[in-house]
Amino acid sequence: MNETLKRAISGAVYIALLLGCISYSKESLAILFGVFLLIGVYEFCKIAALNLYFSIPIAALSYFFLWDKNQDIISKTILVSLSTIISIKLLLYLFNSQKTNFTIATRYLLLIGYIIIPFIITNYVAVGKNGYNPKILISILILIWANDTFAYLVGKNFGKNKLFPSVSPKKTIEGFIGGMLFTIISSVLLSKFYIESKILYIWIVIAIIVSIFSTLGDLIQSKFKRVAGVKDSGKIMPGHGGILDRLDSIIFVIPFINLFYLILYYVS
Repeated sequence: MNETLKRAISGAVYIALLLGCISYSKESLAILFGVFLLIGVYEFCKIAALNLYFSIPIAALSYFFLWDKNQDIISKTILVSLSTIISIKLLLYLFNSQKTNFTIATRYLLLIGYIIIPFIITNYVAVGKNGYNPKILISILILIWANDTFAYLVGKNFGKNKLFPSVSPKKTIEGFIGGMLFTIISSVLLSKFYIESKILYIWIVIAIIVSIFSTLGDLIQSKFKRVAGVKDSGKIMPGHGGILDRLDSIIFVIPFINLFYLILYYVS
């Protein structure tokens, strides 16, 4: 089987599994992302040289007890705040060309805030005012894919100025702007025809969050791999790499979308 066909089949299976589980029920979403979490922790432990036999039980127990705590606003605020702080630390790491390593304690904090919590609070995103609403999470995934696709197409055809050449030489400023523009357009269409939301500005803000932080999440994962000297985080998806290679944008976007939700909640 040639590489292109292999990549196409594994990508199709991944998308079908993802959309199918999200659409079916909140429990099937929880199970899927619980499995993704364990694989992601395994991959991160290999990259960051962490103890797998300590990390896996911590991740599993955390997920088991916290995945369905969306209605507990205090727990949700603590989780989102911690993950956001860790995300900011990762942004400082990304923009610091001199920093390549973390202490062991910091690496475990990254495991918690960058890997474990985002997988937990992904379940929170799919809960709207009227309970579980798969359209919310599916729309966010579509926006991430739209941003990646149009950033690539615009960058390939019109890109001249490199966005972050030391980490990802192929990304361009033109591609980033084009990706954001088409992501905003996609959010307007999704809001009107798929979600049928009457509050358009919320989805425009979500589109901007997605465009900015999915790009940054991809760059952070690229830097991790570059420092670790590996091409992919894993090999579970033929032609695509590991779970973290596929979900790097999602797990970095999710804390900031939850933060936006919390801001709306506290303001209202």
